[in-house]
Amino acid sequence: MAKKKKPKNKSPSKKSAKYKLEGSSLVRGRTCPKCGPGVFLGKHKDRLYCGKCHYVEMGN
Repeated sequence: MAKKKKPKNKSPSKKSAKYKLEGSSLVRGRTCPKCGPGVFLGKHKDRLYCGKCHYVEMGN
């Protein structure tokens, strides 16, 4: 029988990095239009991507 593989531990998402304070206002990262608030789009080289519903915005 094959040896059992150890499970990989995933680090929790860093949602605090999606919020920034500029002066006295709060600036939020882009949220997914399909999933709603609380689900952020990941920034890649040429697109924004939602890992939950696989929504993609090209040409960024």
